[in-house]
Amino acid sequence: MNFLYNQATDALLGIAIGDALGVPVEFVGRGILKKEPIHNMTGFGTHHQPPGTWSDDSSLTFCLAENLCEGYDIGKLCQKFIAWYHHDYWTATGITFDVGEATGSSIDRLTQDISPLNSGATGEFQNGNGSLMRILPLAFLLKNQPYSTHFPLVKEISSITHAHFRSVFSCFIYIEIIIQLLQGKSKKNALAEGLGEVLEYEPSNSYEEQEILLFKDILNGMIDRRPEKEIYSSGYVIHALEASLWCWLNSSSYKEAVLKAVNLGGDTDTTAAITGGLAALSYGLSDIPESWITTLKRSNDIITLGTQLNSKYNM
Repeated sequence: MNFLYNQATDALLGIAIGDALGVPVEFVGRGILKKEPIHNMTGFGTHHQPPGTWSDDSSLTFCLAENLCEGYDIGKLCQKFIAWYHHDYWTATGITFDVGEATGSSIDRLTQDISPLNSGATGEFQNGNGSLMRILPLAFLLKNQPYSTHFPLVKEISSITHAHFRSVFSCFIYIEIIIQLLQGKSKKNALAEGLGEVLEYEPSNSYEEQEILLFKDILNGMIDRRPEKEIYSSGYVIHALEASLWCWLNSSSYKEAVLKAVNLGGDTDTTAAITGGLAALSYGLSDIPESWITTLKRSNDIITLGTQLNSKYNM
């Protein structure tokens, strides 16, 4: 099968394939996966879904990508989120499953006509990875926008469901690295220059020092040197960002990166989806088994959406 790839298609397929690889073993422990690692696209397992089925990570990513294709509008984006949650919009097989508590509660608030500026979870213990997993398409809009607009727009979109600083800042770090990859930078340079942009923005905004300290191993560019036993692949947003960066930086191909993410165990689909976005833009999808793409549910729809997003922001 021949595909005409571009950066947006690479990224969207990269996210969805990582997600689908992780869905069958979500919540499976690392010890079990050490003994029986995932090597290929499987199915059923945790959520009883057929092979190639992606979850909320990809669904909400596609909602954002589609909204950006139409011209960013937060109100219309929220309507897409509601349509996904309540009417199975942009799902892999017509079924919405595996919805995070903060995401579901926030979308329910949107249905009660609460503003998206006030709908997201704000508590310290509500820092799941539900906004980080879906934020990547925003980089296509921001890459040609003034730098001063980046953090406010990241905050706006993250805060629909996750409004605490920790979640927003995790999204900001990820987006700035993705933007560097969209500019063709190597992994090493994308990480260094993306973090440089984040650090340039941070001092002017007087963030709480204790919050910034939580990101020290990421911001100092040393997360790849942390031993695997100290990489936690839970649903906590900082763990998700650390694990995804670690897998990406300690791999030499897309396949290696996403399988490494899945086999960390825990929140496998989200870790692999976030990793998949980074890895697809670093390595392209040429080394992915063709069977993974053909097994992926709605792959043609994803390719069409990626082509539209690429056309919209690469003129």
